[in-house]
Amino acid sequence: MTTEGLRAAGLGPFRLAPWFSARPWGRTDLRPWYPNTANSEPVGEAWLTGPESVVETGPMAGRTLAEVVAVNSRAVAGEEGAEFPLLVKLLFPNDKLSVQVHPDDAHAQAMGQPRGKTECWYVLEAEAGAEIALGLKPGATAESVRQAMEQGTLEQMMQWVPVTVGEMIFVDAGTVHAIGPGMVLLETQQTCDITFRMHDYGRARELHVEKALEVMRTETEAGKVAVQEMSGFTRLIEQKYFTVDRYDVAAGDAATIDGGTPTCLAGLHGTGQVEWDGGEAVELRAGQAVIVPVTVEQAVVRSSPEGVTFVRCFAPAG
Repeated sequence: MTTEGLRAAGLGPFRLAPWFSARPWGRTDLRPWYPNTANSEPVGEAWLTGPESVVETGPMAGRTLAEVVAVNSRAVAGEEGAEFPLLVKLLFPNDKLSVQVHPDDAHAQAMGQPRGKTECWYVLEAEAGAEIALGLKPGATAESVRQAMEQGTLEQMMQWVPVTVGEMIFVDAGTVHAIGPGMVLLETQQTCDITFRMHDYGRARELHVEKALEVMRTETEAGKVAVQEMSGFTRLIEQKYFTVDRYDVAAGDAATIDGGTPTCLAGLHGTGQVEWDGGEAVELRAGQAVIVPVTVEQAVVRSSPEGVTFVRCFAPAG
């Protein structure tokens, strides 16, 4: 398909195939989310809206999200020359992730990157005893963190927090954090993949001591978020860079989604049909995302006979 063919007036919702990222702390079996990843290595992340995620529906099928956005940036991302601003993932830790930290916008831009990485985690599955590390204990300083990294004791300086299904956790940039095994998380973040590892449990991967110390903060706003019951949906989080709402649509019912802002719908349970005035409906499936372009004024998600649960992740308009 030519560049002109990819450029679409009246661009409608389209579904993406997840892109699977191999990680040493991941799993080889992602069922029931995915019966097969076609990957021989453990998979840690399924990128639902990654640049490499391939379009499955509509006239742009077979192209990556990056390719589609490159010639439809205003329709998909909300402004000319922009990329889709939210990276939505499923995380499958079978072991502890590294202790790590991400830069904020200012630090990232000083490195020549467009934005930093503020994120949130919605707990979809959690075994008994599952926990995350969220920030440093009171009294930590840059020097004490440096010493802990050198001595391999950084874990002991972390605030470990138990998690249960249905909780939402905010992780603002600069927060030193880690994720333990025994859970599945839906992560919504700024589209940025800058991670500075501070401790990696002896894995043969590079640590980024100086960069981590430069971008970390000893106190942040990270923590669990109280969800809010709204009219027709549950607001899981509302922050500067993203809002995440959960919709539980019973069999035979439908949910109306307003457009006008960069949006994706991520299926959690069941299936539904994403309908809009301009063309063919798109099936929303568990473990996959449907992009709703900014130019779509309104979409309707109509449930299957089994019902459908999904989240709407959207960025502020312009």
